[in-house]
Amino acid sequence: MAWLLVVIAGVLETGFAVCLKLSHGFTRLWPTIAFAAFALGSFGLLTLALRKLDVGPAYAVWTGIGAAGTAIYGMIFLGDIVSTLKIVSITFVIVGVVGLQLSGSAH
Repeated sequence: MAWLLVVIAGVLETGFAVCLKLSHGFTRLWPTIAFAAFALGSFGLLTLALRKLDVGPAYAVWTGIGAAGTAIYGMIFLGDIVSTLKIVSITFVIVGVVGLQLSGSAH
């Protein structure tokens, strides 16, 4: 259950990063409100998950999902540049997160 919270928190991190861009420096109301809601939800779920999980692997999964998700979203929906190096780098992030998870540090 705690890992599910981390995964959901990571997806919400993607949401708050995208809304941060869309807010244009907090000058647009609805993206700013969405940013705050996604951020609160993401940090809240991560905090609940950390009651049962080691901080290192949990934080790595959370940030890995957020970083990879945001980069992928940007390439698909926001016109960010797509390159082989970017895709390989996202793959390395995901592999690193999975490696930490499989390292035996999970409860």
